[in-house]
Amino acid sequence: MGYTMNDLKKTMDELTRQRDELNLKIHLAKAEVRDEWNKLETKWEEVKGKMATVSEVAGETTESITAAARLFADEIKKGYERIKNAL
Repeated sequence: MGYTMNDLKKTMDELTRQRDELNLKIHLAKAEVRDEWNKLETKWEEVKGKMATVSEVAGETTESITAAARLFADEIKKGYERIKNAL
C-alpha cells in the first residue's frame, strides 16, 4: 500500500505538533536563562559590595564577610555554568 494524501496529512500534523512543542520549550528555556541571569546579576552586585567592605574591615568580621562573599561567588559561578550549558 502506498503513501496516501491522508498519510501525508497525518505526518504533517505530527510534525507540526512536535515543532510547536519544541518551539515552546525553546522559548521557555530562553526565559529561564534570562531569569537566571537577572538573579545572578543581583548576587553579583551583592558580592561586589561585600568585597569592598572586606577591604575596609579588619579582624573576625572580615572572616565572616569573606566567607559570605565566597558563598555568593560560588553560587554565581554555578549559575553562570548553568546558563552556559543551557545555551
